[in-house]
Amino acid sequence: MTHLPFPPARRPLGTSGIEVSALAWGNWRLCGDDVDAVVRLLHAALDAGITLIDTADIYGPDNDEAFGASEALLGRALATDPSLRGKFVIATKGGISMGVPYDSSASYIASAIDASLERLGTDTVELWQIHRPDILTHPSEIAKAIDEAHKAGKIRSFGVSNFTTSQIATLSQFLSVPIVSTQPEFSPLRLAPLENGELDQAIAMDMAVLAWSPLGGGRIANPVDERTKAVAALLDKAAQEHGVSRTAAAYSWIMAHPARPIPIVGSQKAERIAEAADALKVRWTRADWYAVLVASKGEPLP
Repeated sequence: MTHLPFPPARRPLGTSGIEVSALAWGNWRLCGDDVDAVVRLLHAALDAGITLIDTADIYGPDNDEAFGASEALLGRALATDPSLRGKFVIATKGGISMGVPYDSSASYIASAIDASLERLGTDTVELWQIHRPDILTHPSEIAKAIDEAHKAGKIRSFGVSNFTTSQIATLSQFLSVPIVSTQPEFSPLRLAPLENGELDQAIAMDMAVLAWSPLGGGRIANPVDERTKAVAALLDKAAQEHGVSRTAAAYSWIMAHPARPIPIVGSQKAERIAEAADALKVRWTRADWYAVLVASKGEPLP
C-alpha cells in the first residue's frame, strides 16, 4: 500500500530564509498574569520541537482582557531569560482595530507593528501578518508600509491571514518583499483550502501555510454530529496504528498535504503541546488519507 512521506520536523518559512518547526504554538488563549506558567509552556514547546509562536495584537479582548494582552504576557515571559527569545520564531498579526473593524492603512500598520514590538519586548519579529483583509485600503498603501517596516528591520518577513487567493495575488504585485506565508482555517472538517485554490497558490508562490483551528474548533476532540463522528473514527484508526492521540492524527492529516501546512496548536496545557509532536510519527497511506476526506465531504470522490 502506498504511503505518503513522513512530515519533516522543520521547514522553510516560505522564501524568507527562516527555518521553522512543523507545528506552531498559538497564543489566542494565552491570558492571565502567571508569567512563570507561560515560561513553562515555552519550555514545553521547545521540548516538543516547536519553535514557531503565532500570536496577534487582538488576542486579549476575546479573553476579556485588554487589546494586546497576550503579546504583552508573552513578552514578559520571554524577558525572564535572555536566551529564550533567540530560540523562537515569533509570528504576530495586526490590522484589526476594535470597533472599526479592519484597518490596513499605512499609518495604522506602522503603529500596529511598533506597538506589537513594544509589547513583545523585541526590536524585530520574524513574521508580521495582516490578520484580515481590509477591502478599503489600496494594496499599494499596504505595500508602502510593509516595505518601510522591512527596510527598518522591524519585521524580517511578511505574511497574510484569511486572505483570498485573488487578494494575495493582487497584493503581491505591489510589494518589493515576498508574501512568505498565508494563514487559512484548515482542518479535517474545514476543507475549503483544498478546494478554493489556497493550497495550490501556496505551492506556486512558495508560501508557508499556517493552519488555524486545525481541530475544527474542538469538534474533532468532542464530536457530536454524524459527519464529525465519522471523521473522528477514521482519525482514531490512524492514531491506534501509530500509537498516538486522535488530535496528533488530525495534525498529521493536515501536514500530509504537499503544501506542508503547519498546524497551529492552540492548547495552553504543557501535556497537549507535547502530545502534538506525536504528529511527526504518523505516516498516512493514500487510501486512509482520502478516506478521511470522503468522510468529511459526506460524498464519494468523482
